[in-house]
Amino acid sequence: MLLRTPPDSLTLFEETPFVPDFSLELMARDAGHWPVAGTDEAGRGPLAGPVVAAAVILDPDNIPPGLDDSKKLSLKQREALFAMIMATAHVSIASSGPRLIDERNILRASLDAMRRAVIGLNIKPAYLLTDGRDMPPGLACPGKAVIKGDSRSVSIAAASIVAKVTRDRMMGRACTVFPAYGFAKHVGYATKQHRDGITSHGPCPLHRMSFRPMRKDPLPEDDLADLQASDITLTP
Repeated sequence: MLLRTPPDSLTLFEETPFVPDFSLELMARDAGHWPVAGTDEAGRGPLAGPVVAAAVILDPDNIPPGLDDSKKLSLKQREALFAMIMATAHVSIASSGPRLIDERNILRASLDAMRRAVIGLNIKPAYLLTDGRDMPPGLACPGKAVIKGDSRSVSIAAASIVAKVTRDRMMGRACTVFPAYGFAKHVGYATKQHRDGITSHGPCPLHRMSFRPMRKDPLPEDDLADLQASDITLTP
């Protein structure tokens, strides 16, 4: 029987999962920046609805337990944490609708929503932690863009939860106005039910006309090659 000894460098063989904590916020505080806000968005991938951003300044003495990337949490967990965040933290929410997304592209619209969410906080942050690779433009405070930030910073995780719960509720209400698409079930993502609704009824005012299948111009060769090589399916 072949025996294997444990590897001396685990990270070379398996990815250690991130668990969000308050260390990035404390590093900023130690550098003289306080308070620290986290910001994140929800809804970059869907075919319909707004992209929603939240900015959150947590109370370091009253951080809700269980904060994590909203995509890793159940609906029940997100709703419970949303209530705790709203009760204990400084929170601001902003959104960019389909028209702005079509005019400016989804990245710019997302960053602008995050910028407005930060500006809307009732306490001015001295430092900003944001999820992803890009910082929202036009802000006076310094900050850091953190890859997988919603799995590394509790402030960003809190913002991801607030943005996700808020957007899901918005799309639930949208379903009562435009019931043909099933927004309450898929919140605007490209599920079969949603695509069938677009085929049968055409797009509604909530659809992003710069996204396919609403956008009808031929795919550039590079985009077509990327699409053919991709096996990724977007889900809520």
